[in-house]
Order: sequence, then structure tokens, then C-alpha cells
Amino acid sequence: MTEFSVWAPDATRVRLRLAGDTDHEMNAAADGWWRVDVPDAGPDYSFLLNDDETPLPDPRSPWQPAGVHGPSRRYDHADFAWSDSAWTGRQLPGSILYELHIGTFTPEGTFDAAIDRLDHLVTLGVDLIELLPVNAFNGEHNWGYDGVCWYAPHEPYGGPDGLKRFVDAAHARGLGVILDVVYNHFGPSGAYAPRFGPYLAEQSNSWGRSINLDGPHSDEVRRYIIDSVLMWLRDYHVDGLRLDAVHALPDSRAIPLLEELAIDVESLSTHLGRPLSLIAESDLNDPRLITPREAGGFGLHAQWNDDAHHALHTLLTGERQGYYGDFGSLETLSDVLTGGFFHAGTWSSFRNRHHGRPLDSRVPGHRLVAYLQNHDQIGNRAAGDRISASLSPALLRVGAVLLLTAPFTPMLFMGEEWAASTPWQFFTSHPEPELASAVRTGRRREFASHGWPEGDVPDPQDPETFTRSRLDWAELDKPGHASMLSFYQRLIGLRRSVPDLSDPRLHAVSVQHGDQFLLMRRGDTLVVANFAGRGQGVSLPGVARRVLLATGEGVTVMRDRIELPAETAAIVAL
Repeated sequence: MTEFSVWAPDATRVRLRLAGDTDHEMNAAADGWWRVDVPDAGPDYSFLLNDDETPLPDPRSPWQPAGVHGPSRRYDHADFAWSDSAWTGRQLPGSILYELHIGTFTPEGTFDAAIDRLDHLVTLGVDLIELLPVNAFNGEHNWGYDGVCWYAPHEPYGGPDGLKRFVDAAHARGLGVILDVVYNHFGPSGAYAPRFGPYLAEQSNSWGRSINLDGPHSDEVRRYIIDSVLMWLRDYHVDGLRLDAVHALPDSRAIPLLEELAIDVESLSTHLGRPLSLIAESDLNDPRLITPREAGGFGLHAQWNDDAHHALHTLLTGERQGYYGDFGSLETLSDVLTGGFFHAGTWSSFRNRHHGRPLDSRVPGHRLVAYLQNHDQIGNRAAGDRISASLSPALLRVGAVLLLTAPFTPMLFMGEEWAASTPWQFFTSHPEPELASAVRTGRRREFASHGWPEGDVPDPQDPETFTRSRLDWAELDKPGHASMLSFYQRLIGLRRSVPDLSDPRLHAVSVQHGDQFLLMRRGDTLVVANFAGRGQGVSLPGVARRVLLATGEGVTVMRDRIELPAETAAIVAL
């Protein structure tokens, strides 16, 4: 006997449809759940609401082998043969993240193909792989942020078993897996959950209608999200989740959803005996997200820190458009390195108001995830160009040094470690012509408002836009790329071997800067960067014992002074 259930609080009738079988009337309970027991049920099923004859997939479908519009398929998590019983997890503090997109990480664009590249990540020295969203969406490929099935891995990637094989293989190599998840909106095609119940609120965000977190029937909507979170961590053995755009989760309840998630995830972590991390993406600069619940915060483990990216990007590239307007000075980078946020109750010219709140200096820096590049900061440029397209290799190395010696949790974007020449552009594969046209037009209009010529914006629906965004692994054997990869490996190895360089105490960081140079003290280790196009000397706050790493040749140390060639950084031991 197999039980089928679905939450549909406003329905007057719900039927279960099985492949090759008659429909089965379901029984309603007072809590809005409908249930029926069926003997000898086949694997595929769907539901019919009221007297509508349209079969709909299960909002909690674990598997959509025929796509998001097709029937759901039953899936037993107990059937997968895991080999990671000895895996004890990977904590976020001290780790290096590596963000990748399954569809463009390899030519094949599958979980299994990505497994074949895991040894590269081990050799690189990263600890946690952060997968862009993999839950089911309509079409073959997109970034993943238009998902509509919050319990089902995307079938073209390899479906449920494919994701499990990937996680299992990563654990076998000592790599943890973080999964990017989107709970702030449903994608525009195949979102059937709102037909079953009040999953949506009246207000909207940038991507569509918001999720009902605090209105009538919101208890079950919140449970829908929480159960999805726990499923990824428990049934797919992932080590953490990156929660997309939590600032787009309107929630007026006394116990916010994010705090509720932190409580339930902590409970699951205790039961499983391994660390589980929740990382928020937020543009609010609100320390309460990462403040422990005992201190009145939400208790999340980390949040993305765009201020760190903006401070580094503007200083290296000279760009100042849009939200980069307040950044670009050494003072700005100094504020970020010592205080975590730049906008900490300060004026934001981009927003035309004050923004953010100061971070308590006792909060460890590992709760802030920093990056030179990520999917947004590359893909949301008109041409999807990486920073390596506009910077010299010398300045790329300087940026890498500052990122990987800062008191934050560093994250790399796939291919960054070898200065990949491939862009990462905004791509979609919407089958519906009207939706495809709307996305194409909207993308061009958006960038036109920022001064980009329409011809510079790739067509998201053009298959070549997707193809161009795939990594070219053949570059690894080419001289410039191979030397950059070797440098990243040495830099990451040094970060591991020198405790000062992973010390998360913000109050222990001191920064001096002058004419296009910056000196950051990390205990008895100094990081000195010369951004100028000329060589210059920098006085050191002590006698240098040796140079641990230099980004280029010609660095010389004379007791308490270092001479740096143009666009060079060095790590020095006192």
C-alpha cells in the first residue's frame, strides 16, 4: 500500500492520477491535506484539482524525469547506496569555497561529468564546492534561479541519483558540498504549487510575486521551505545551503523564517553529527543575520559580502559605475578589511540613503564570504566578461593575494584559478516563445538603461550564449593559464600553512596605506600590495625575516623596508 498526500486547503475535490490507472478520489483532512492509499501503485503520478482535468505535478515532487510539466515520479531515498559513512563534514570556518555551475563546468554539463573534475579541485586546495541551483526548472539550461520544483534535482543534470553520486564522490575526496537554493520566488514556467494553495503573497519582488511567509496559511508554506532545506541536508548529504536573496523574503512574524531554519538545521546537525552551514545572500548589510540567536540574531553561519567584492574590484579595475560609485579608494578597502562592511550605517550614493549597520568587532570574519568574482558579478555584466578580460595577470595575482589573506571566508568562481578566458553570460532556454521574447527584450532594456549598446548584450536564448559560457579545460595546459593555476595553488597552500592568514579576528587586522600601496598586518605576517604602474618602496612595521610568497620577480627586502615592482604583492614574515 502506498500513501499519496498533497496540501490543497482551498480545493473542494482532489484526485490522484496514476499512469495507466483510473483516478483515485482523495480524502480531505481539517488541516488542508488530502490523502489516499493505493495498492500496487506505479511510479508516476499527478493530481487533479476540483473538476479540472489538467494533471498537475506534486508540489513536493522528488523527481521530474519528463520535465517540470510532466508527471511526478516516486523516489525512495533509502535505495541509494552511499559510501560516505565515514564523512564527518566540513566546517565553514577556515574553508575556501569554489562556486560552479553544473551545466557549464564541463562540456557535458552533468553531475557525472563534474565528478571527473573533482581531482582538479582537490589539487587546487579548496574545501567546499558551492553548486549554483540544481532544482528542476523548465528548459534544458539556465542559471538555475528560475526553479519551480524545490524538492527535485534537474533531470538533464542527472536527476536525484546524479546529485547523490556527485556529493558521494566529493566526500570521498574530502570535499564538502554547499547547494545554492532559491526560496524567494518561483520561476516563470512550470510553477504549479500556487495552484494548490496560497504559496504566494500579494507583494512582489524583482523576480515575481513574493512567497507567503506571514499571511493566512503561511505555517504550511514555511513548512514547505523548511522541509526542502532539511531534505537537501539529510537525504542528499550536502553540507550546507546558500540561501538566495534573503532580503526578498518579506516576513513580519515574531520568529522569522531564517531563524526558524537555523533552529531546525542546528537540530539536524546535532542528530547527524556533522556541521551544517547556512549562508545568506543579502544586500542589507545587517549583522543580525550572522549574530548568534543567544545574542538576539538569526543564527545563520555566514553571509555573502558584496562590499568586499566592490572594494577590491573598483580598486583593481577603476570602474565606478552604478553601485561601485562609493568604492574605489584604499580607504574603502581598509574599512572592509578591518570592519567587514563598508556601508555600515553610512551614506550610499547608489541608494540615495544611509545603508547598513556596523558589525561588532567580536563577530569573526569567517562569517563573511568574500570574492573577487562570482556568478552575479560576472554574469550580470552585459557581456559576461570575467575580471581577467580587463586586468593584467600581475594585477590578477595582487587581487588573489588580498582575497585569500583577508580575514573572511574566500570563494572562487569556476575557472578563476587559471584566469579562464571564457565569459560567463546570462543564458536561458525557455521553450515558450512569448517568455523567451520577454526575457530577451527585458535583458537588453535593462542594460540599455545603464548605457550599454544593445548589440553588446548577448541574446540569452541563443544556444551560443550558453556554449560560450562553458569552461575550456584545454586552457590548463597553456602557459599563461598554467602559471596562474600554479600561483593559486601555492597561495592557497600558504594560507593553510600560516595560521595568521586564516585568522578571522577582525579586531586583530591592521591596515596602512599610502600612494597606491596597502599594507595589511595579520599577526606576525604582512601582506603588502603595490597597485601602481611603477615600482615603489614601503616601510615595514618591523624587521622582515623572509618573503613567503611574491606575485612577481624583483621583490627585495632590506630589514624594515620592502621594494615592490609595479603591480606586485608580497607576503612577508616578521
